[in-house]
Amino acid sequence: MTDLLAALLLGIIEGITEFLPISSTGHLLIAQRWLGHRSDLFNVAIQAGAILAVVAIYRQRLWNLLVGFRQRENLDYALKLGVAFGVTAVGGLAMKQLGWELPDEVRPIAWALIIGGIWMLLAEHFAAKRAAALGERTSISWTVAILVGIAQVVAGVFPGTSRSGATIFVALLAGTTSRVAATEFAFLVGIPTMFAATAYELLDVFKDGGAVHEDWTALAVAFVASAVTAFVAVKWLLVYIQSHRFTAFAVYRFVLGAALLLMIPVGE
Repeated sequence: MTDLLAALLLGIIEGITEFLPISSTGHLLIAQRWLGHRSDLFNVAIQAGAILAVVAIYRQRLWNLLVGFRQRENLDYALKLGVAFGVTAVGGLAMKQLGWELPDEVRPIAWALIIGGIWMLLAEHFAAKRAAALGERTSISWTVAILVGIAQVVAGVFPGTSRSGATIFVALLAGTTSRVAATEFAFLVGIPTMFAATAYELLDVFKDGGAVHEDWTALAVAFVASAVTAFVAVKWLLVYIQSHRFTAFAVYRFVLGAALLLMIPVGE
């Protein structure tokens, strides 16, 4: 398999899995065991490609926030996005300073997929109970904003957790009972988060002189593939969640996690 084809497949995998609650990082780490290991810059950059799709989908919402910034409702929402991003940035930098790196072993990823599936089912159950008791709430509280920021850090530390799944369900459990509103906030806060992460990795690469070793053509192919497939995946998900629960994704996580555990050689 050529390097460009491998990069294309990794971009497609990233685009499909970034916003579905099945863990893009986990899927990428597993795929790279067969398609070849990639740099941290490659992994973060193709995530930014997927985020670019969200910018395109929510462009009108973002534009309204920008031009209507002086309106109290828009200002409040933008500030909460800023708080969620700030919490994530501080947490992420702290992890970097502590020398944390993504594990690439299959076993912890498999268990994270399974445990994440259990968490999704439980969260789905309790979120439904809150929605029945409180009615549909579309507002984002300061508590929701802070918890979404923390959830992004946790998802980044444990591959297989799923950033989108963690943030959406945290929002639902913390009081935003509308799936559409919770998903929108989770996706929008991912925009500055992933673009900042990409910029941080770029600075590291150029500072350490690693740019000469990066295959920029392969990265560009994967970036475009990620953006295109993510656009389709998000469009589909936004329609799906209006009439479906996340149960199917939890089942998928169970099946994939169990399959990965069975594939691990005895004693490894």
